[in-house]
Amino acid sequence: MDKSWLPQPAPVLVPFWLNAAAHGAGVDTPEPDESGVSRGQRQAQVLLVEDNHINQVVALEFLALMGVQARLARNGIEALAACAETAPDLVLMDIQMPGMDGLECARRIRLQQREGRLPPFPILALTAHALDADVAASLEAGMDEHLTKPLDFVALRTRLQRWLKLPEH
Repeated sequence: MDKSWLPQPAPVLVPFWLNAAAHGAGVDTPEPDESGVSRGQRQAQVLLVEDNHINQVVALEFLALMGVQARLARNGIEALAACAETAPDLVLMDIQMPGMDGLECARRIRLQQREGRLPPFPILALTAHALDADVAASLEAGMDEHLTKPLDFVALRTRLQRWLKLPEH
């Protein structure tokens, strides 16, 4: 099938952690990752942890339009394995999933980060639950922010820009 009519991939991005910039860490001399490419020479890597197919399609399309590379995990167990394989720059974590929910997964990721088995990266809750108690539970589990579904492209982009440098379109 001829795919020449499809838009070309976004240019290489400079992932940028706002908290690192605030402390001056790694801004001038990006560290190479396991492939030998510095973080300043590659696209941002986002791990989407979501069990609902429709939400997967929407979120993955939004992330592609934003110019970030995305990987998919369908539950917390898959997310832990994906993080162990290659640590992402950011995780978008659904809360209610079979096997292991997002709250438990976030707790385990944060434990591995405290133990030095994973590098630090932000985790953003992604859920339909928007009550104050839901937000508090996400933050208590170690998530950095709480986004609500259904996903809105502009709201998601605004939130991701707090944590990653996204390309200008």
